[in-house]
Amino acid sequence: MTVDDVITKTGITLAIIVAFAVLTFGVSLVNPGMAMILTIIGAIGGFITVLVATFGKKYGSAPVTIIYAAFEGLFVGGISLLFSGFLQGYDGAGALIGQAVLGTIGVFFGMLFVYKTGAIKVTPKFNRIMTGMIFGVLVLVLGNLAMSLFGFGSPLRDGGILAIVFSLFCIGLAAFSFLTDFDAADKMVREGVPARMAWGVALGLAVTLVWLYTEILRLLSYFTNR
Repeated sequence: MTVDDVITKTGITLAIIVAFAVLTFGVSLVNPGMAMILTIIGAIGGFITVLVATFGKKYGSAPVTIIYAAFEGLFVGGISLLFSGFLQGYDGAGALIGQAVLGTIGVFFGMLFVYKTGAIKVTPKFNRIMTGMIFGVLVLVLGNLAMSLFGFGSPLRDGGILAIVFSLFCIGLAAFSFLTDFDAADKMVREGVPARMAWGVALGLAVTLVWLYTEILRLLSYFTNR
């Protein structure tokens, strides 16, 4: 595996995500209800695909990564419509999405610079802490979702002070997750693993990028007047 392999496979993965996001957007212009169904399908399908890649020993599988990208594209397109207020007729929806995209790109390259300069060392302890924090956030999100389903409100996602703080924390966590992704790719290149493993790296980077993008877009949505 080479750096070029990682760049190429990641580029293909992101292109598929964008293509399917545009598909969801196009469907929303004709049938908003169907677009929301595609969003749900994308969210569930993407989650299952990541589980398959992680626990089914499919890391580095091109079909798994491509299937994930297709599902995640459906999700990204729909969630962008929701968070930006496009479906509610908000005039600044396009600008909001553009700001989230630029913010995501900026954080990505910023963390790449941090990794390359060695400003933050990725150690086994760092990775363990990151894993624990991500797991903790997942538990909080699922708990918050369960509360909202049973009519107890959604304090982590209602646009209040707690929701803003939580979004900022998630953005920071997603940003630092890039360091783990970069370090894993760097080690694989140096160890000379098979070129197909670049698909696994692409999957990991795509997961982090989508997470970061949705959190930035969600945070920006809290400050719009719709």
